Amino acid sequence: MNIVTLLPFIVLIGAMFLMTRSAKKKQQAAATMRNEMHPGTGIRTIGGMYATVKEVHDEAVLLEVAPGVHAVYAKNSIGAVLDDDEYNRIVHGTEDDLKEDTPVVPDDASSLTETDEPADASDDSRIDLGKKDEPAGADDAEPKKTDGESDAK
Repeated sequence: MNIVTLLPFIVLIGAMFLMTRSAKKKQQAAATMRNEMHPGTGIRTIGGMYATVKEVHDEAVLLEVAPGVHAVYAKNSIGAVLDDDEYNRIVHGTEDDLKEDTPVVPDDASSLTETDEPADASDDSRIDLGKKDEPAGADDAEPKKTDGESDAK
């Protein structure tokens, strides 16, 4: 047997080992994060719901999703444990970390189209979208057939 023939198999086994190793690390980090939860911690579920932990059990967690509204979730459904500042910023809308010198984005595009000069002072000529005047002899002519009308019977 030659080493060149075994090289693809060695590379394949090495890649599989590295992929399973990184997946195990991610699972261990998630389990550690879920085990560090305690009552009063703000969390985000894997479905995107934000809640506060009320009780922690072996496989389940009691969450307060709104004042006075409690729900029981599996520990595996916890997507992230948030620190207090981040939880308050997301849920309660406290934005203490915003700086005053950051630009404010308008809700509509009106500020992008506004100009300092009045609309009448524009050098663009207005376009007439109305019908053109018909020639003087057009009243005597027979009206045109429209909507599929024809002289055929």
